[in-house]
Amino acid sequence: MSENDPTATVDQGEEVPVLSPRRRRGILAVVALALMMVVSAVSGLNVALPDLAIDTGASQTQITWIVDAYTLVFAGLLLSAGALGDRFGRKGVLLIGLVVFGAAAGTAMTTSSPEVLILLRAAMGVGAAAVMPVTLSIITTSFPPQERGKAVGIWVGVAGGGAVLGLFASGILLEFYAWNSFFGLNVVLALLALVGTLLVIPPSRDTHPPRMDPVGAVLSLVGVASLVYGIIEVSARGWGDPVIIVAYGLAVLALTGFVRWELRRDQPLLDPRLFRLRGFSTGSLALTIQFFGSFGMFFTMLQYLQYVTGRSPLGAAMALLPMPFVMIPVARNAPHVADRFGIRRVVPVGLVLSATGLFLMSRLGVDLVYWHFAVALVVFAMGMGLAGTPATTAIVASLPPSKQGVASAVNDTSRELGSALGIAILGSILASGYRDALTASGALVGMPAQVVERATSSIAFVRAGAEQIAAMGPAGTRLVDAAEQAFVDATGQALVVGAGALLLGAVVVALRAPGRVAGAAHDAVPADEPRQHEPAAD
Repeated sequence: MSENDPTATVDQGEEVPVLSPRRRRGILAVVALALMMVVSAVSGLNVALPDLAIDTGASQTQITWIVDAYTLVFAGLLLSAGALGDRFGRKGVLLIGLVVFGAAAGTAMTTSSPEVLILLRAAMGVGAAAVMPVTLSIITTSFPPQERGKAVGIWVGVAGGGAVLGLFASGILLEFYAWNSFFGLNVVLALLALVGTLLVIPPSRDTHPPRMDPVGAVLSLVGVASLVYGIIEVSARGWGDPVIIVAYGLAVLALTGFVRWELRRDQPLLDPRLFRLRGFSTGSLALTIQFFGSFGMFFTMLQYLQYVTGRSPLGAAMALLPMPFVMIPVARNAPHVADRFGIRRVVPVGLVLSATGLFLMSRLGVDLVYWHFAVALVVFAMGMGLAGTPATTAIVASLPPSKQGVASAVNDTSRELGSALGIAILGSILASGYRDALTASGALVGMPAQVVERATSSIAFVRAGAEQIAAMGPAGTRLVDAAEQAFVDATGQALVVGAGALLLGAVVVALRAPGRVAGAAHDAVPADEPRQHEPAAD
């Protein structure tokens, strides 16, 4: 049989070429590289934030936007991006996504404007949304059924471990180069994946693709973007600002319109009625809350470790080292634990452990006691590992084989939406809490107006000019000390909110989740489809 001539049929009824084992290994390597690029672009930038803020003069609110613009656009386009690959060809969409991502990252290396960086990060999010869903589709259409499970397992491992690897890779780069070397890493990964895609990825598309839903895609993106915009900007503008009122009003209108529009379509982008299924809704909620807490923690704690404790970017990344060593083995065994004790028990316990870890971190002071931080990380990581895999299983088991594409898209979207909201909400609390605490400290009294404005906008200004400010005498020393304490207090406030969200999620999951995966599977078929083992109506 020739490698390019015979065809095999995958589950969706799609004709794909039978590929040699060597070719399949190459495909898996390229897909893993592209996925690593996308995932590491979220976490890796957090390590570079202090240097970036000092060099660009970005305020605390602008720092939040530089991180979240990527995640926000990424999350908003995920549902529709997968459908583009099915309809127009996965290889072509992957190539376009890599070019957009790499070009935006390359341009970001050359600018020092916070506003331009925000726009370029959003453009990177467009490219990432085109890349991530088609990587999984390429695996399912390139590997035979007996090898597909292992390949998907590697994909899941890269998706989970990419965040931590991104932290360490960025930390190592920043030991020797400036903050924009982070974007250089993005460019290199995009170029390698682009060459690999051209050489080894076979063309494929769905022979019966679903109809496109541009109206639903626009409504969902506008709704989520407006909501996150209001969350980030309210700390600087205030609740009564007309811009904030318009943002929240637009979010309500767009999201309501999205639900009404999707309910009327024969082939919706996302059928809201699926959330009536207990496994589907609670699994999505658990993942959203998990990533809300984890990326909110990365965003706040990596700044704390550098701004307050004085660690280098690599030192800050190294401080998080206990996480993967705890989370990976716990996540590997979590499905067995869920099989024995049930999703309704295991996922809430995981969320409570993560909440406990965040609360312990919120008790840290200006002088870091590392064993305290390490214990908090271990408890947090145990919770992440225990809850994550069963939550994904609950989503997948809730839908029949014909709707596994929807399950995968919702799984990815839940993660990215949670990340965007965690960075936005905890970042907003951090920015406003720091400004209010520094103002209330009295350390700004008698300081020049320019110093007051810069110091309240970001602790990066105080850290960058610490020696010059301290040279102003006792008042300068008091300002440096007050800024550090204000940042610690604000970090604690943000982490307590994150812990509260995790606890609330644990309560909802405990009350609503199916008892076991089997229970979720039995509840898997929506009302308009016949259940397994039951005859369809005549």
